[in-house]
Amino acid sequence: MPTALDKALRSRNAFLAFAGIVTGVAAWSIFGGEVFPQDQADPKGNPEEWTREEMRRWLALRNLHPQDSDTREQLLERIQANLRIPRQ
Repeated sequence: MPTALDKALRSRNAFLAFAGIVTGVAAWSIFGGEVFPQDQADPKGNPEEWTREEMRRWLALRNLHPQDSDTREQLLERIQANLRIPRQ
């Protein structure tokens, strides 16, 4: 008498779907950062040297909603206010 598991394993579609998921997870874990790069990474270095677009991206990634009308100085002030305090 076949069980529900036996019936599921006989189904070719279910097996191919499972195999596809396993293959996708394996590819992601092996090639994760190289083949599938992040869309927008945080800018590196001193915020005073960032471009206006990098400042806007940094604020947007933290849901701080930069305005189009904000000046570079206003963006820099908001970034410095929201940076984490370095540990000593």
